[in-house]
Amino acid sequence: MSEQTSAKTPVDFWFDPLCPWAWMTSRWVLEVEKVRDIEVRWHIMSLAVLNEPKLDELNDHYREMMSTSAWEPVRVVTAAWQKHGADILGPLYTALGNRIHNDGQGPTREAIAGALDEVGLPADLIDYADQKDFEFDTELRASHKEGIDKVGQDVGTPVIAVPGADGEQIAFFGPVVTPAPKGEDAAKLWDGTLLVASVEGFYELKRSRTKGPDFSNL
Repeated sequence: MSEQTSAKTPVDFWFDPLCPWAWMTSRWVLEVEKVRDIEVRWHIMSLAVLNEPKLDELNDHYREMMSTSAWEPVRVVTAAWQKHGADILGPLYTALGNRIHNDGQGPTREAIAGALDEVGLPADLIDYADQKDFEFDTELRASHKEGIDKVGQDVGTPVIAVPGADGEQIAFFGPVVTPAPKGEDAAKLWDGTLLVASVEGFYELKRSRTKGPDFSNL
């Protein structure tokens, strides 16, 4: 690792490609890379795994999604990671998110296939989408557990982990924001994230969401 890379502030980011809010936050943190000296390290988590223990509590639509389509993109991303290395996670997530969210395609086979093609991955990775006895299930669940153990079970995606007091890593759910801040606004939100992470015992700031995900500036 180069001296320049090692000097960057590490940001660990856990995402499920299905989640629009994780997508917004991921675009923010990539904007932060342009204005602050940070390095994003991508990791996988799964809304399907997260919701397994409480499927009976979900409404019919969400329960059906968590049982079916929520598995497909995250399986393909996990297989790509296992077969082609962690460096593919960021580019593949971007290619998927542009199609699923910005272009409104949703987690379709067409969206997944297009993303694989864009980043130069083998087309047959899409076969993992509906592999019920998923070959890399252990690795998927381990990555998910690593992220969720940092913040607890009462959250969703995204999870980010940043340096806190004395350099110890502190993780949060969020920040949940729409649209994704750009330029100096992105930098201010990042600076604030580091600030609250430096305060021992800080856990939560929250208000009710009054807007849905806005992808218009992406």
